[in-house]
Formats: sequence, structure tokens, C-alpha cells
Amino acid sequence: MGLRNSFEVKKYTLFVVIIFVGVSCSTKSTKYDSNLVFRYNEHSNISSLDPAFAKNQANIWAVNQLFSGLVQLDDALNVQPDIAKSWDISEDGKTYTFRLRNDVKFHKHLLFGKESTRVVKASDFEYSFNRLLDANVASPGRWVLQNVDNFKGENDSTFVVNLLKPFPPFLGLLSMKYCSVVPKEIIEFYGTEFRSNPIGTGPFQFKIWIENTKLVLRKNYEYYEKENANKLPYLEAIAITFLPDKQSEFLQFVQGNLDFLSGIDPSYKDDILTTTGALHNRYSDVFEMQTGAYLNTEYLGVLMDGEVSEISSVLIRKAINYGFDRSKMIQYLRNGIGTPAVHGFIPKGLPSFNELAGYSYQPEKAKNLIDEYKLHTGNNQPKITITTNGQYVDLCEYIQRELQNIGLEVTIDVVPPSTLRQSKANGKLSVFRASWIADYPDAENYLSLFYSKNFAPNGPNYMHFSNPQFDTWFEKSITLTTNSERYKLYQKMDSLVMDHAPVIPLYYDQVVRFSQKNVKGLGINPINLLNLKRVRKEKQID
Repeated sequence: MGLRNSFEVKKYTLFVVIIFVGVSCSTKSTKYDSNLVFRYNEHSNISSLDPAFAKNQANIWAVNQLFSGLVQLDDALNVQPDIAKSWDISEDGKTYTFRLRNDVKFHKHLLFGKESTRVVKASDFEYSFNRLLDANVASPGRWVLQNVDNFKGENDSTFVVNLLKPFPPFLGLLSMKYCSVVPKEIIEFYGTEFRSNPIGTGPFQFKIWIENTKLVLRKNYEYYEKENANKLPYLEAIAITFLPDKQSEFLQFVQGNLDFLSGIDPSYKDDILTTTGALHNRYSDVFEMQTGAYLNTEYLGVLMDGEVSEISSVLIRKAINYGFDRSKMIQYLRNGIGTPAVHGFIPKGLPSFNELAGYSYQPEKAKNLIDEYKLHTGNNQPKITITTNGQYVDLCEYIQRELQNIGLEVTIDVVPPSTLRQSKANGKLSVFRASWIADYPDAENYLSLFYSKNFAPNGPNYMHFSNPQFDTWFEKSITLTTNSERYKLYQKMDSLVMDHAPVIPLYYDQVVRFSQKNVKGLGINPINLLNLKRVRKEKQID
């Protein structure tokens, strides 16, 4: 007990020294030009700066500035080198050999000793991956390595990963922030407090975090990437606030106190956008607006093996798909933000998207399908219930009115988001509103929702869709290492799903970004990842 207490005293002493001294060695200066500070608000709050817990957008955005991994995605979702300067994939698609850069250093910290930093080695990735798998860490990103058999740092600059079976989307998975490299000695010192004392290799480094109030990151002067011979990043600092109210966030942006605003909230949607999705004139000279495809499909899911006889009929499911005008819904309820989902479940923004023929608005065809159902079943008053949360009531009520015009009675059941998630996973809802945002940029991520071995609650197949032909194609697709061949199979699978209609796709979402006029290089991408290392701010002219 005495030795333990002695160790804890030493650890506490070192901790205090780090608090008062360590920060001073992490930045060149405590003074900086405020014009080089990028300011944004995170209304959803941030729960951890540890990449092992980068499970939601709020965490991911902050972690992306602090940490890096083997590979990264460009704005077109192509896999690019990061700490790994190159890699080879074996002919059988199971062995990935990464060759690391030799100039990547961790952010400065006293625990690194005299130099206050050190170069990243392959053994650091070995440690980081083992930590991701550690049940005691309980990372929600553990699943990323579910197809991995083993991994090893063969030497300081060579990291080898062996898969259990070929899985072509694996490189895309490695771009997720879960797979960032972390330093063993820092984590062993801080333990769970690494969440608020992050040390990574990213373009920015941690300065201060007052939870629920403010987070400040500073430029990493040792960052290894360059652009046109200029070292990145261009900004001096990032300042993040945590106003929970989206209307207050919008007002702060309008007043020029924030540089960036993401997404559209109903509280200010009509104030900033026209019904066609353009900036109102009063803002067009003040702000920049960027829109682009977002890997998010909004849909209604149908429980295929449920007890509701109407929804078990493919006639009713197809009638719903044909029975409402998606274009009008997007224009009037979302101010033109979004793309009507008339091409299947795979969204725009993925390479395998090919505009296959899905369901367009054909009310007469929908009425005929309803009549055919009535004739076959004798049920002259078919009815369904759509369960949603409060955020999407307007969409569901629009669909309700449209479907009643084709002879289908619809009831809307509004429940809290947590209840919707639980009931959907436990097979208690016949028709439910849902969305699927890609974890990685490959259509396999979307098609896995229809694989019979992924029945919820043990997987994402909330519809309990089961089709032997689909399963055969799905299992074959993840063995194909040629993208063109795999994409063709993806498209066949998407077409099969549409034909059986276990889902009613509503729209493919869009990324919407607003920024002040002096912000340059912000960029936009289909996974809505905030990447600030190439952002500049020009000086405002009064």
C-alpha cells in the first residue's frame, strides 16, 4: 500500500507539472492574430477527444483536427495517403502492407522526455489497433476491425494487416477516426482522462477545454503535410463554443461571431433560404453557401415479417412508393435541400450510384395497386401506421395526405427518438421513419441493411428482409477486388431491393455549409467531415 501511495504521489506531481509547464512547450506563442482563428459552434456538445470514441459528428469533427491515421479521404472520397505514404494489397485481397512516413511526430508533451516529442512508428499503430479492440476500453469503433485476423509492425516503417477474408472497403474503413494513431506512454499516464488530454499527430493540437463552454485548439507547427510547398495548416487556432440552441447559433453567425454554420434547422430555414434552396438576397452578399451530396438516405422502413397484413403485401408497399411526390416534398418542406430518392436506396455521392429506375410519382398506378390489393384480399379499408419522432412529423403528415388520396388510410404515431430507435431495433414497428448515414464510403455499407444475417437487433436489417438471391450476391460482392465488377453487383442488389420494396426511400440528403465571405478553402464532401487544415481567413476590410 505504501508503494502504491508513493507512485500515486509521483504521478500526481508529474500531472501538476504538466498542467503548469507542459502547455507552454506545445505552442510557439500564446499570442496570435485573431483573424487567423476559425470559430464554430457545436450545439450537440463533445463527449470525448479520444479517437476511440469518435462515434458522432461532434466528436469526429474535433478529433479530425487533432489526430491522423494511415490513410485519409479527399473531398471526392478517394482514399489518399496520410501517415502511410504507400501500401500494397496482396493478390488474394487479404494482406495490406503499409509503408509509413518517417517525418510524422506526436504533439509535444513532457512525457516524451528531452525532445518533448517523437516520431510515429509502426509499433504505435499496433498499440492503437490493440487498444481499439480492448474490451476494457469499450470503444464503439471496435467493429471497424471485425474482418481483421492480425496486424503487426514488422519494423519501424512497415505495418502489416491480415484480413480473415477479402473486404475491398477496408481502406475506406481505415480512414475513420477510430483508426487514428495514439501514443502509448501518454495514454498509460492519463488513462481515461486521455479524453480531455489528447495528444495526436494532426494539424492542430489541444490547448484548453472547458466542457460545455469552450474548446481551443492551436496550430501544430510540426505538422508534416504541405500544400504547394506551404506547410499546413494556415490557421493559427480553432475556437469551438457550445451553444445548445440552434437559433442562438444562427444569430451568432449572422452577427459575424462565428465563421461557419452547418446544416439547416427549421428555426431559421425560411429566413435564410428561398423555397428553391437559394440564399435570400439579404444574405447573398454576406455569406457563402455550399451544397453537395451527403451519404445519407432518409427512408420509411417496413417490417417484412410483422403482423400487419397490409404492409406484408408488396402491392401496398409499391403503392406507397408510387403514391407521393418526392420533388414537391423536398421543395416545400425542405426548401429544396435534398434530392428526391427516385433511384434506389444507394445515395448520390457514391461511385456505384447509377440512377437506376426506382419509384417516381405515379398516383394512378398507386391507386391501381391499392385496388388490386382490395380485390385479392377483400380488405376494402387498408390502413397503416407510420411511427416517427417530432423532427420529421411534417414529412410524414405530407405522405399521409398524399396516400389518403390513393385510398390508403394512414395514422401517424409520434414518439421520442430513443423510443423510435429501440422499437425499430426490436421489431415492434410495422412502418417507421429512419435514415442511414454511411460509416465508410462504399455501398456495401447500405446494402448490409438487407443481408439476412444482419437481422436487428444484432445488425442493421431493421426490415427483416430476407432474399436468397440477394444474400448470394452480397456475399460474392465483398470478395471482388475489382471496383467496376463490385459496383455492377451492388447495382443489381439495389434493383432487387427496390423490386421487393422493404423500404420507401424519401430523399438523399445534402450537406449544406454557410461561411463568412472571408473564409477560403473550406471545401465540402459527401460524409460531411470538417477538415480545417487548408482553410484560410482573409482580413476583413472595414
